[in-house]
Amino acid sequence: MNRGRSFNRGNDFRGRNSFRGRGGQRGGNSFKGKMPGEGLKKARYDMETMEAVQKNFYSEHPNITNLSENDVEDYRNSLEITVRGREVPRPICDFYEGNFPEYISRALMEQKFEKPTSIQAQVWPIALSGRDLVGIAQTGSGKTLAYVLPAIVHIYNQPRVERGDGSIVLILAPTRELAQQIQAVCYDFGKSMNIRNCCVFGGAPKGPQLRDVERGAHICIATPGRLIDFIECGKLNLRNCTFLVLDEADRMLDMGFEPQIRKIIEQIRPDRQTLMFSATWPREVQKLAEDFLIDYIQVNVGALQLSANHNIMQIVDVVDETEKDDKLNKLIQEIMTEKENKTIVFAETKKRVDELTRYMRRQGFPAMCIHGNKSQQERDWVLSEFRNGKSPILVATDVAARGLEAHGKI
Repeated sequence: MNRGRSFNRGNDFRGRNSFRGRGGQRGGNSFKGKMPGEGLKKARYDMETMEAVQKNFYSEHPNITNLSENDVEDYRNSLEITVRGREVPRPICDFYEGNFPEYISRALMEQKFEKPTSIQAQVWPIALSGRDLVGIAQTGSGKTLAYVLPAIVHIYNQPRVERGDGSIVLILAPTRELAQQIQAVCYDFGKSMNIRNCCVFGGAPKGPQLRDVERGAHICIATPGRLIDFIECGKLNLRNCTFLVLDEADRMLDMGFEPQIRKIIEQIRPDRQTLMFSATWPREVQKLAEDFLIDYIQVNVGALQLSANHNIMQIVDVVDETEKDDKLNKLIQEIMTEKENKTIVFAETKKRVDELTRYMRRQGFPAMCIHGNKSQQERDWVLSEFRNGKSPILVATDVAARGLEAHGKI
């Protein structure tokens, strides 16, 4: 059993791609006193003249077809899956029952995946059928692969992407670290099919990102702010996007990205397929789903409220503000005596993160930190040092709170 400790620090489109009215042509910083994306106008599509989007690529495996309704219900219950919606496809039990194309099955074997997670077992049949969906499951439940594989199948069945067309798949994520992690998964499963991706996020030079965009990418992984910036200055368009993913939707709304998300979705054709994933199901996320998803299926794994993994023991210490540093010092000393350990210390502000890091280093502990004021190069390096155990103590703001992988004992 892993052990964790909670420590509280205080435009008209005619034909498939014709487009009119891409909104403002200036960069996001040009709109002084305005919110990012405020200059963008809602894109207008002439759906009568546009080629229909092919979205349904699913064929149910005979093993699944032959199950009784009671068998299906029992299987969902065993995986803690509840569903809501019209004509929900049955979950699969194994990878081969997803009837994935050979190139996907081969990639799964190469990556040594053994069995679908709960969210994957139910989401894959829905997403491959072309339906909109909301997936609610804890961080670390396999949501990334749940949408990346259907996205690759979707791309494979669309017209070829030419330079300047824009990406077919758009994946929105709240932080640059999560965006880069998603990019790694897209690369691992898309490289054998020559499916290109680009990753667009703030805090890093625009030049290399723009070159990837202009070269032509099937998948665009982006944080909302930088994406809006590129759209406003005319460097990126969404007129070819037919598959949209909102990952960690609740986190994006917590970070204040709702206006940008709404502006971005308004640039995408309305007959797209939309998948939204969230760890919780607050009223704000429900409203976003109702506004932009059509006849969607809701898939819930476990509780609707955010909760810790049941394999993690939590110990909560309540101490006075003046006692926190000493308490932290004692905890770190105790943890560092263990053979394998990784420790993440969360603080509310960037200033406090820096103070705690300096404090721990003065105490002789190998601590490093990340927060929004750190350069992308430094953040990547610190996370790498933490993951490989060279610096086993990470002090962070909530940029590290969701979706980051750090293998080993934490």
